[in-house]
Amino acid sequence: PALFTENARKGSIVSRANSIGSTSASSVPNTDDEDSDYHQEPYKESYKDRRRRAHTQAEQKRRDAIKKGYDDLQAIVPTCEQQDFSIGSQKLSKAIVLQKTIDYIQFLHKEKKKQEEEVSTLRKDVMALKIMKVNYEQIVKAHQDNPNEGKNQVSDEVKFNVFQGIMDSLFQSFNASISVTSFQELSACVFSWIEEHCKPQTLRDIVIGVLHQVKSQLY
Repeated sequence: PALFTENARKGSIVSRANSIGSTSASSVPNTDDEDSDYHQEPYKESYKDRRRRAHTQAEQKRRDAIKKGYDDLQAIVPTCEQQDFSIGSQKLSKAIVLQKTIDYIQFLHKEKKKQEEEVSTLRKDVMALKIMKVNYEQIVKAHQDNPNEGKNQVSDEVKFNVFQGIMDSLFQSFNASISVTSFQELSACVFSWIEEHCKPQTLRDIVIGVLHQVKSQLY
């Protein structure tokens, strides 16, 4: 009986110890669960990561802009749309697109200069026509004011005197401006003389002066 009592006491002590141990263990935090919850939290991006991501986005945006620029050039420049048999059906490189764009711009500059020269020539023609129109209007008005004046026929001698007076005036400037050292220099001087001394206003002044001179000789 004493042994049985002792064993029962020891079993009670062990049972109480196990109970205390389980209670203590239940009060200790579960580190495994905490680790699991920690890893499930959203990742917080650092300043360095944000900066790297912003730089990557900016670089991609820059490359997209450059690519769009080359695509626009290739669509605008006509020579880029033409098939280049030397490279086949391959896509045009950036260097070729730039070179074709430069060539096309130079072509446009030449065409613009050519058109400006044509416009300048047309303006001179318009100015000459306006002067002729004014002269003819004056002739018509003078004839309407003095209808009997036109009945007097002008002789061939008078016509020749008018022509001679005009040509003499032109030859004086021609002789003073033209050099006959070589045919090339002669050609250059002729064109220069025409531009300088054969302007519509200059010719008009010469003709008016000759007509006044002939008129003073006749009347």
